[in-house]
Amino acid sequence: MNVYITDCDHDSIEIEKEVLKPITSDVMWFNCSTEEEVIEQCKEAEGVIVQYAPFTRRVFEHLPNLKVISRYGVGVDTIDLDAASEYGVQVCNVPDYGVNEVSDHAFALMMALARKIPQMSRNVKNNEWDYKKAIPLYRLQEQTVGVIGLGRIGNCLAEKVHGLGMNVIGYDHTRSRKYFPSFVKSVTLEEMLATADIISIHIPLTIETRNLIGREEFQLMKETAYIVNTARGGIIDEKALLEALEQRQIAGAALDVFETEPPINSELFKFDNFIATPHIAWYSIEAGQELKRKAAEEVLRVLTNKKPEYPVNKVFSENVKG
Repeated sequence: MNVYITDCDHDSIEIEKEVLKPITSDVMWFNCSTEEEVIEQCKEAEGVIVQYAPFTRRVFEHLPNLKVISRYGVGVDTIDLDAASEYGVQVCNVPDYGVNEVSDHAFALMMALARKIPQMSRNVKNNEWDYKKAIPLYRLQEQTVGVIGLGRIGNCLAEKVHGLGMNVIGYDHTRSRKYFPSFVKSVTLEEMLATADIISIHIPLTIETRNLIGREEFQLMKETAYIVNTARGGIIDEKALLEALEQRQIAGAALDVFETEPPINSELFKFDNFIATPHIAWYSIEAGQELKRKAAEEVLRVLTNKKPEYPVNKVFSENVKG
């Protein structure tokens, strides 16, 4: 069977090859970034593993043999799911490979902001030894953390900050209160913005969530509040964030994800109370290995007529081509 990797920023695909041995002796690895490149390289593909390459309606029209797409990661915003379903292509993702890593990273960014660690480190290196430069700092155990999105990662983060003794409130427009941990108080987004001392975002990027946090939302936040995004770029309106930092509407922000990646010469970089990391929240050696294995296993399942573990659309089994 023809299984291709359209693109990935990994150093090796040996794990994928090993998983897919039962159905193919050769996994082709490309570096596609455009529709045209995907169409040209994947004409014969029956299964595809993708990281960033676009799978639009036009792409599906030109790949008649395609049965399954498995994404390295959680988000599938580069895949036209409606078109995939119409063309009988099963789309899968790997939603649980980096739950601890992402929640750990979000937690680390929250602590770095709240304790002003980057600024204080810079001051000491510049021979400024003065704790007063950090004023004001607040006791974490008297702070309220707002978690937007109570899925796997959001719940994991909630458990961690609760264990530290912090109050936790949650907002999720797709999940009812019964899916929240018992210690998390369910609130509206407006209530969270007005009361949380630190907000952490853990939702997918969709039409509904794009620019979810914009100018009006920043105006509702406390001047002492921080916001962290390790989910997807585009959920926070970066122009609105820039204004909020310039006007000191909030105390600071940390982003691991951006509207455009990499964010070359972003104006946000000029602020001492802004922390940026390079979309690294998901990563550990173990998480990377798990991601590669699970992405390949989904392709193997579908192409051997087994039910996928992580289906994104409802195609399997009777509607899958072949």
